[in-house]
Amino acid sequence: MKNIISDKAIKRRAYWVEEIRKLSGNFGDDSDRLEKELESEIKKAGITALIDHLQLCGNIPESYRHDTSEEKLYSKYTDTLLCLSYKALGLKSIVLKERADAADVETVTKDYSFVADAKAFRLSRTAKNQKDFKVQAMDGWKRGKPYAMVVCPIYQLPNTSSQIYQQATSRNVCIFTYSHLALLLTYSEVEGKAKAQKLLETIFKTIPALNPSKSANDYWLAINKTMLAFSKSIENLWNNEKHAATESINIAKAEALTFLAKEREKIMKMSHQQALNELIKVHKIESKIKTINAISDNGLFTIR
Repeated sequence: MKNIISDKAIKRRAYWVEEIRKLSGNFGDDSDRLEKELESEIKKAGITALIDHLQLCGNIPESYRHDTSEEKLYSKYTDTLLCLSYKALGLKSIVLKERADAADVETVTKDYSFVADAKAFRLSRTAKNQKDFKVQAMDGWKRGKPYAMVVCPIYQLPNTSSQIYQQATSRNVCIFTYSHLALLLTYSEVEGKAKAQKLLETIFKTIPALNPSKSANDYWLAINKTMLAFSKSIENLWNNEKHAATESINIAKAEALTFLAKEREKIMKMSHQQALNELIKVHKIESKIKTINAISDNGLFTIR
């Protein structure tokens, strides 16, 4: 089967990883520039470019150091992608400027409104706890709105049992993935924005109807069945996005492993003293490689 994610999409990803590195410095000014540049790109290249971003944005580049301006700006990048995605569906959406005790994205339609937050993780990140997904926090950040959404990389979500699913179903917060959002955008191209908006509302209404449970299977069975039952045209789109989700894992792993291999080679070329000085910073490379290699398709798209 022909690859769903194109070489052009991979090059776009590489460009933005480097562009975020270049922009990083003054967060306020840089985030505004990033928003404008992303919006301009999507306007010129169309919804295909936006889908390219969504399919590859779930992992924070290993080349970004922890708690750096690059990492913070990358978070802004994923928030902006959510905002642009909702706009592409015909909704009114903004990225909020306040950073504490608030959701990052606010969206309204004539029929419903919601807040949203984008999550991204390093592939080498080992343990993720329920607080990393901010499900409980999102409930408090609705500020009177009926719905909330947390969008995550599909391969980083628990696929058996997790407290986050119980929190989502008991607090009416939709856990969604970049893959499902990309599918929603593709569907809007096929059957129009109005139907895509209605599907999104239907997904939101599915969550409070579920019995609170830690079961990933129960949660994703409800989400996936809701989408597949909405229109016959979704079936083929679903299969394509399922393949794209698998491809995105391999692309993300290749990006991360290539960087770590170069880092290891750089260390090997150092003098003894240089290596000792660098060792403190990079001694976790082997464990990161092991973690990245363990990432695989968790089968959430097959629950139906």
